[in-house]
Amino acid sequence: MLKPGVTLHFVRHGETDWNAQQRYQGRRDIPLNAKGREQAARNGRALAQLLGTRAADLDFVSSPLLRAFETMQIVRGTMGLPLNAFRIDERLSEVHYGHWEGHYWAELPRTDPEGFAARKADTWGWQPTGGESYRMLSERVTVWLAEVERDSIVASHGGVSRVLRGLVLGLEQASVPVLEVPQDKVLIIRDGAAAWL
Repeated sequence: MLKPGVTLHFVRHGETDWNAQQRYQGRRDIPLNAKGREQAARNGRALAQLLGTRAADLDFVSSPLLRAFETMQIVRGTMGLPLNAFRIDERLSEVHYGHWEGHYWAELPRTDPEGFAARKADTWGWQPTGGESYRMLSERVTVWLAEVERDSIVASHGGVSRVLRGLVLGLEQASVPVLEVPQDKVLIIRDGAAAWL
């Protein structure tokens, strides 16, 4: 669990073309599009206004995936900080969608009706072939969260944002995979509460 008094400033990566197309990305390395770069810059401006000169003292950590990495670079640049002075943590990678990666959401009821029905029946526990479930994602994020020692700015993914809120807010597991995950807001998590900036 997040240590008392520690604040996470969580930035979901900006939009990619695959997001816009409602296409599963998972671990695929898809770059930001123009809208996504503007969303990242917007979040950088919001953080700069919130944190001021104190921002440079925070821990900056990103998923290794390109869309999160690019988002962190833009956030830092917008805040007037060196672009690449941040850490990478593999545990902040998006949930692995296995055999669904690259597929459009709308086509799955036809191309994988059994998997689509199984996921609908148990969104938390369902695991795609070659991928991971939300339960598995939550387990690796739990380990990462326990190691966070100081206020941080995190660039990561929608699935990670969801399970973080599930863990910090004590949400029912079934509600976690359907939480909203905006790309143009910063999620602030502290002392068992979460709010959008």
